[in-house]
Amino acid sequence: MTDEKPRKRVRTWAKSEIAPLLEILALCGLAIAQPLLDVTGQSPDFFLFYGAGRGEILLLVALVTVVPPLALWALGALTGLVGARTRRITHATTVGLLVAAIAVQFGKQLLPMRGLPLAALGVAVGAGIAYAYWRWRVPGQLMRIAAIGPLVFVALFAFASPTSAVVLPSAALKARADVTQTRDSHPPVVMLMLDEFPLVSLLGPDGRIDKAKYPNIAALADSSTWYRNATGVSGWTPYAMPAMLTGRHPAKEVAPHYAAYPDNLFTLLGGTYDTDVQETITELCPPAECDAQERRDRPGGLPALLREVAGLFRQIASPRDEPASDPEASYREDTLAEARSGVAPGDPKFRWDSLDDNQPSRFTSFLDGLTPTPRPKLHFLHLLMPHTPWNYLPSGTRYEAPEDFPLDGPGWVETARDRHLAQVGYTDRLVGKMIDRMKQTGLWDRAALIVTADHGVSFTMNHQGRGMGAVDASPEEVLWVPLFVRTPAQAAGAVDDRNWQHVDLLPTVAELAGVSVPWEVDGRPASASPRNTPDHTYSDVPGKPVNVSDTGTFQKIITGRAGPHMAPRIHPELIGQPVDAHRVSETTGPRVKIDNASAFADVAPDTGVLPALVYGELPGAVRDGTPLAIAINGRIGAVTQATWADKQGRRFAALVPDEGLFRPGSNDVAVYEVTGDGLRRLPNA
Repeated sequence: MTDEKPRKRVRTWAKSEIAPLLEILALCGLAIAQPLLDVTGQSPDFFLFYGAGRGEILLLVALVTVVPPLALWALGALTGLVGARTRRITHATTVGLLVAAIAVQFGKQLLPMRGLPLAALGVAVGAGIAYAYWRWRVPGQLMRIAAIGPLVFVALFAFASPTSAVVLPSAALKARADVTQTRDSHPPVVMLMLDEFPLVSLLGPDGRIDKAKYPNIAALADSSTWYRNATGVSGWTPYAMPAMLTGRHPAKEVAPHYAAYPDNLFTLLGGTYDTDVQETITELCPPAECDAQERRDRPGGLPALLREVAGLFRQIASPRDEPASDPEASYREDTLAEARSGVAPGDPKFRWDSLDDNQPSRFTSFLDGLTPTPRPKLHFLHLLMPHTPWNYLPSGTRYEAPEDFPLDGPGWVETARDRHLAQVGYTDRLVGKMIDRMKQTGLWDRAALIVTADHGVSFTMNHQGRGMGAVDASPEEVLWVPLFVRTPAQAAGAVDDRNWQHVDLLPTVAELAGVSVPWEVDGRPASASPRNTPDHTYSDVPGKPVNVSDTGTFQKIITGRAGPHMAPRIHPELIGQPVDAHRVSETTGPRVKIDNASAFADVAPDTGVLPALVYGELPGAVRDGTPLAIAINGRIGAVTQATWADKQGRRFAALVPDEGLFRPGSNDVAVYEVTGDGLRRLPNA
C-alpha cells in the first residue's frame, strides 16, 4: 500500500506531462526543425563539404529534432516541483516564446517590416496565442495534433530532399565493367578544377591573358590548347560539377553524390586507372574507387555541422535581414598550417609560420601526389579558388575580413572585384607550383593536363552573383571560364575558339585517357566537329535549360571589350601617391571608425598576414558617393567611395594590395575625403 501511492503519483505526473511534451514538440518542429531541415535538405553539398557520413547526418537530424523540445520540456517540468500553477505558467510562457519565433519567421516571408517592429509583432502574436492557450483547450489540442509534424519533416528530409541520396543506403558502386579501352597505353591524367573563376578576370585590354599579373597561367596557355570559348553549364557547383564529370546537362535537383550519378568520370576510369581524388562539395567518386581517408580528412565532421547549423538558425530566427541562409557561404579551404595544428585562425593558439603554411592544405596534398606511378593514375583536385571567401593577396599573404560585407552597390562591388582579382593572383601562383612540381617529377611531358573552372561570377553593379539575373546582365563574367587542355608532351600552345560547353569535358578526358564512354552524353570530345550554333546551354535550375545566345559576347571578350579593366575606377591616378603631394586639410567634425585599427599597431609581415583590408564606419556627415582615399604610412593604397547605410550602419571597406606600403611594427592608417582641390583627413575615432 505504501509503495502504491508513489507509483500512482508518478503515473499521474507522467500522464500530465504528455500533453506539454507533445505541444512543445510540435512548436519546436515548426520553429527549429522544419526550417533547418528544409535549408540543409536542399543543400546536400553542405554535408559533403564537411565530410559528414550517414551516421553523422542522422545524428544531426536527431539533435535538431529531439534535443530542443526535450530540453525545454525538462526545464518546464522542473518548475512543477514548485507547484502546479507555476508549471502551467512556465509552459504557457514557453508556448508564447516558440510561437513568437515562428511568427518572426513567417513575418520575414510575408511582411516588409524588419528589426524591432517585427520582433514586437512576433512577441504580440506569441502573447496572444499564450493567452488563448491559457483560457481555452482548442489551441493545446491543435498543437498536440501538430506533434506529428517533426516526423513529417524528418521523413521529407530523409526521403524526398536532394540530401536523401547521401542519407539513404546505396548499393556499393565500382568501376564500370563495360568500358572499352581504345588504345593500349593510358597516360596519367591531372585535373585541377577551380571554382568561381571568370575567364575575363585573366584578360588585359588586348583580350589576352595578362602576363604581368598572371605569368603562370599565361605560361600554361603557351604550352597547351586554350579553349577561349568555353562556358560552364550552371552557376552552382552541385549542378555544374556533376555535369562536367558525367557529360550530361543537369536534369534533376539531386545530391552531387555517386548514388545519384553512378555514371561519372571516376567509375569510367576506375577499372583502368588508380585514383588520387580530392573532391570538395561533391562525392561522385564511390568508396570502392576512392580512398575513404580523403573524406574523413575533410574539415569539420559533426562539430562543424553543429556550429554551422547554429549559425543558420540565427540567420533564420533573426528579425533582421541577415545574409541569405546559404550553407555554401561557410565553405572555405583550410590552410596547411590549420591542417597541421587542428586550430582555426581565430584561435589564440594559431600562428602563421610562412607563406607556404598559408597554402590550402589539400593543394599541398595534391602536389605531393604528382609523381609517376607504374599504373596510370588520375590526379584530381577540386579547389575552392578563387572562390569566396576572399582572403589572399597574390603573394599568398592572407588578410582577415568580416563575413557580412555587402557584395553589391557603389563602392562594395568594386571592393569585391578587387579582392577577387587579388585571389586570382594567388590562384595563378598555385598553378605555377603545380607546373613546377610536374616538371620536377617528370609528369609534365607524360600526363594529360586539364585546368578549368566550373563557373564564373558577375561583378556588374546590381547584378553581382551567378543567378539568371547576373547571366542576363553579364554573361561574359558568369558563363565564360578558363579551360586549358595539354596533351602529353605537347610542344606548343594553341587556341581553339569552338563553342565548348562543359559537358564536353568528360568525353574529352575519356578520349585523352584512351577509353570509351558507355553511356549517352550531351557533350562531344574535342576531336569531334565543333557545334554549328552560337548558343550556350545554361541551367540555373536543373531540368530547365536556357539557351544563352552569343550575340557578340565572345567577340567582346577576345577583343578586350569585357573584363575588369572596363570597370570604372575611382581616382586611379591617386594610387601609390604620397599624401603630402596633395593639399591636405583637417576636419574637426564627426570621426571615422576604423574597425581593424588595432591590427596596424603591431604588423609582422613575415608571419604571412597583413591588415590589407581596411574597413570601418563612416559618420553621417560624409555624403553618399564621396571618394575616400585610404593611406598607409602616408601613401595612398586604395580609393573607394562612401555609400548608403546597410543594416550594420554606414560602412566602408577597401583593399590595399601593395604589400610594400606596410612595415614591421606600428603602421599609420588614415582615411581622407577626396575633394576638388586636395584631401581632407577624417579624424579617427
